[in-house]
Amino acid sequence: MTTLDLTRAELALIVLYLNKAEARDKICRAIQYGSKFVSGGQPGTAQIVDKNTSLARKVFRLFKFVNDFHGLISPVPKGTPLPLALLGKSKNALLSTFLFLDQIVWLGRSGIYKNKERTELLGRISLFCWLGSSVCTTAVEVCVSSFSTF
Repeated sequence: MTTLDLTRAELALIVLYLNKAEARDKICRAIQYGSKFVSGGQPGTAQIVDKNTSLARKVFRLFKFVNDFHGLISPVPKGTPLPLALLGKSKNALLSTFLFLDQIVWLGRSGIYKNKERTELLGRISLFCWLGSSVCTTAVEVCVSSFSTF
């Protein structure tokens, strides 16, 4: 087995684990309770993290970028036309980047990451990645539906 095959297999196991709501809930609770413990009820960054974690649904997207990264490095099914393969891989790359940058934005808004200007810039970049991913997804769907009508 090559190193790439081992990486794919390990990422597949991580994807299976993170796709379970229970796993994401455990990660969320660990962050929330860890922040409660660190803050000790005192105002500060840890208390802000605790409040944001309990209120924000974004925390359930933690490490979700791994799913699309796994799709990015996975082989394309044989017989897939090159434009569809490129659009699919572009979608995976853009969506993975969006989800990764969105975590940094969450860290900035929760007070862990202190550079507000960079947080806002990364927020805008992540939205452009999401837009690009949506365009790629739409293009793939249009291409697939046009191929199936022939």
